[in-house]
Amino acid sequence: MGLYLRKTLENKAEIAVWKITETEEELVRTGSVPTDEMEEISLIRNADVRRQKLAVRALLNVMFEEKVYLGHHDNGKPFLENCITNISISHCDKYVAIIAHQEEDLGIDIESIDRDFSAVEQKALSEEELEDLDDDQKNEQLAIYWCAKEAIYKRMSQNRVDFAEQIEVEKFNLKGKGELEATFTHKDGHEEEFELGYVFFDRHVMVWVVG
Repeated sequence: MGLYLRKTLENKAEIAVWKITETEEELVRTGSVPTDEMEEISLIRNADVRRQKLAVRALLNVMFEEKVYLGHHDNGKPFLENCITNISISHCDKYVAIIAHQEEDLGIDIESIDRDFSAVEQKALSEEELEDLDDDQKNEQLAIYWCAKEAIYKRMSQNRVDFAEQIEVEKFNLKGKGELEATFTHKDGHEEEFELGYVFFDRHVMVWVVG
């Protein structure tokens, strides 16, 4: 399948999504994978994860005209070794998503809404968020809560974040696509407010934050 979606947001961030239908061998041929990346990928035992990593490389090749080299900070946050553009990456069962911006910090997360998110309800939601759940749409709501909190977590790049206590997503009306408001509370009590975007497609949801 290859490139599934590519768009530029009003804030100049670019989002691209790859639908993984290729075999591992096809992705290797498509991706033109740098040697260091290929060595790391070859050590991964899970074949699905290897395909996801190879799809990330293929998507980077689509998004950037010149060859970029992917690295990771000690906390796992991805960065481009030879480019100042900031990126965030997410992958799930059959999709890979990347968001990029030349200046702003950002985060993105993508999940299948067929996944059971009941654990999220217990671990990651505040009392106020729990009260806003609707039984008829609970799993979809939980998927958005989780993706939103993951996106903010990636954007903040901090260790030991309490999703229930430190990331609060305001009540929202579930639609095919829309915007969310959220607050991140630092451990010293300082609060930062964020606006996020989300979209549903092919029984998946993707949430992103920029700035």
